Amino acid sequence: GTNPASASIAGFSVVSVGTDADGNVDLADFKAKLTPATAAVMLTCPNTLGLFERRVRELADLAHANGTLLYYDGANMNALMGRARPGDLGFDVVHLNVHKTLATPHGGGGPGAGPVGVTEALAPFLPVPTVVRNAEGTYALSDDRPSSIGAVAPCYGHFAVLVRAYAYLLALGGNGLREATDHAVLNANYLRVKLQAAFDIPYNRICMHEVLLSAERQTKQTGIRALDFAKALIDAGYHPPTIYFPLIVHEAMMIEPTETESKDTLDAFIADLLRIAQLAETRPETFAALPETTAISRVDETRAARAMILKA
Repeated sequence: GTNPASASIAGFSVVSVGTDADGNVDLADFKAKLTPATAAVMLTCPNTLGLFERRVRELADLAHANGTLLYYDGANMNALMGRARPGDLGFDVVHLNVHKTLATPHGGGGPGAGPVGVTEALAPFLPVPTVVRNAEGTYALSDDRPSSIGAVAPCYGHFAVLVRAYAYLLALGGNGLREATDHAVLNANYLRVKLQAAFDIPYNRICMHEVLLSAERQTKQTGIRALDFAKALIDAGYHPPTIYFPLIVHEAMMIEPTETESKDTLDAFIADLLRIAQLAETRPETFAALPETTAISRVDETRAARAMILKA
């Protein structure tokens, strides 16, 4: 992902920590890999399995006792809005993906904006300029931060996305954000329960805003893979979910219904996915030609990536 890539570009060595049987960070592995040279720990909460890190405070305490900072990737913040604050969970740095969480359609692909929040101890090092509040209540840009890491480009972010996110926050308010979070989590768990008989769910416990299915059962039995399910969903009128991520789950299908889908829409999606699962058992040969309703039918993704044609 982009977090390890960014850390590597910045000159850090990236160390991966394993996952335990419950889908959380393996604390034994974490302790074994935590050294005096560990600068920071990156954690997504909920994690990319769609699960809340039950021992996040313990992990934070271990990191802080070692002099290590805890960095929060806010990609899944729409499962915590109004319900939990990353700072209370022990995080020192928070990167918010407002284009994923606040107002932008999920799966829209951007454009993105990512404001960063830090603890008081790290505030002196923030890049400049920063927004400050004057004594009379007005706001201004200030470069008066002697310990700043300097300026970054573009320091203002994507202005239109930030304004839209701000309007979304004002429109919903605290109660509305909590309600959005509750609906997102409820919708994901509704899908989990309704689909658990037809698909493998590697970590089948209460999830947060997204549910992780696996088509490994179908792959072993009939050769139908997660990619085939994605193609079939296109013909059913859906934008396919994320597939093959996270990498630790074979034939992964990550479904994020969000807070905006109604029960009727979810029921229709469930019915179509169950129908496709039945088709995989009874007529797996039909998947080779899917999708059939698009202008371009079955695409060879590997060839498209390796032999790109970038002009007409």
